[in-house]
Amino acid sequence: MGTLILILGVALWWAAHLFKRVAPERRAAMGEAGRLPLTLALVGSIVLMTLGYRMADPVWLWATPFWMVHLNNLLVFLGFYLFAVSGLKTALHRRIRHPQLSGFKAWAVAHLLVVGTVQGVILFGGLLAWAVVSVIMINRADRAWTPPPEAAMWKEGVALVGALFAMLVVGQIHGWLGPWPFGGA
Repeated sequence: MGTLILILGVALWWAAHLFKRVAPERRAAMGEAGRLPLTLALVGSIVLMTLGYRMADPVWLWATPFWMVHLNNLLVFLGFYLFAVSGLKTALHRRIRHPQLSGFKAWAVAHLLVVGTVQGVILFGGLLAWAVVSVIMINRADRAWTPPPEAAMWKEGVALVGALFAMLVVGQIHGWLGPWPFGGA
């Protein structure tokens, strides 16, 4: 039952995020009033994914070598950094069209490497596939891309510090709610 709930959560995530790409006229017709149902769908998808993942009995596909935890953490840090790059519009953002989705993909790959269960593949593989499809759909809909204006180099440093801070805070919360992400304990 947990695996089914997990699959429904991932499917709802896809549907809520891709709605405006698949049915742009319908989404536009909803206007501001459409924000609430889509927000509720996204929150619902996260709840379903969390419950489904926790309820499902793990079916192991592979054992993760200890060193893979370090690669996982590096990729998760990269994901946080790319989110900061997007928010701050740093110089790197001029070279990467979709830094948030790229960061999300790094996060999903990182988790696929260390969570060797069927449920992990469904969750993180499903979310990775969503991010890849999203980039493809956005690029097809809008082939022309204008990079943001030049940015001050200090923003890169702020993005790095912000990513490190986010990594430590989220890592601590991750340890309280689930497995300790930094290895060793």
